[in-house]
Amino acid sequence: MANWDGISEFVAVAETNGFTSAAKKLNTSVAHISRRVAGLETRLATKLLNRTTRKITLTEAGILYLEHCTKLVEGLENAELSLSQLQSSPEGKLTVTAPVAFGERHIAPIINDFMAQYLGVRVELILSNDRLDFFEHGIDVAIRLGNLEDSSFIAKKLGNRQLFLCAHKSYLEKYGSPTTLSSLKSHRCLVGSIDHWRFEQNGQEKLVKINGVLTCNSGPVLLDAVHKGLGIAQLPGYYVKDDVLAKKLIEVLPSFRPQDEGIWALYPDKKHMPMKIKLFIEFIANNLKEKQ
Repeated sequence: MANWDGISEFVAVAETNGFTSAAKKLNTSVAHISRRVAGLETRLATKLLNRTTRKITLTEAGILYLEHCTKLVEGLENAELSLSQLQSSPEGKLTVTAPVAFGERHIAPIINDFMAQYLGVRVELILSNDRLDFFEHGIDVAIRLGNLEDSSFIAKKLGNRQLFLCAHKSYLEKYGSPTTLSSLKSHRCLVGSIDHWRFEQNGQEKLVKINGVLTCNSGPVLLDAVHKGLGIAQLPGYYVKDDVLAKKLIEVLPSFRPQDEGIWALYPDKKHMPMKIKLFIEFIANNLKEKQ
């Protein structure tokens, strides 16, 4: 009978390019991964991996063996998944990442509702404005905003969000309102973690580099500064749309407002998506209907 010891661990190391990331993927220790892979190499009397302090690479034998093992592991996962799909409710851990402010305001409440409906699911929500590595952090679903980079992941559009350039009446009374994009350089600008603002001019996207009198990666901090008349800021609609409609803040250069940004759910391409991921993405899409 074939011996499976070490095969799943070897495939995880090869796919994630490291023992630490493989341990996170399989929810075990680095020592366990190392022992299993070493045992596999001993049993096969073949070196599968070249190990250095900086990186892990496959030997020629490792490349050949991985090709066959990947199919075996996928087959086993699909077999186990087929059984789990018979359950009436999804179970297990679901790891989700989302941008901090958007995640706090919109994703976290939906996750709480999802968990209230599916009590067998445990969720780890990682709020970060960095685009975290899926394998390193064991991520199942990433919520991303704006333009997506080309990748092997599947992307489902969940909705849109708007960006508003706005200021308080007191600021505009003191400094006047910019009339062109180039005139922004003479104004007091409040900038987030990105040093440029997006606009649309003559039907095309235009990026304008901004030097801010205040730079902060917190939307609420920038919003407070806008309300206190300290300058102009470009912020997502979920911060300022209500204030603009209520005329507590004034939209600046509205004719240059950029196209809405996409809100996306990003997840690995798998032949058979686990029920917990499928239901979660559907749940997020159905509950995130309002354009942001």
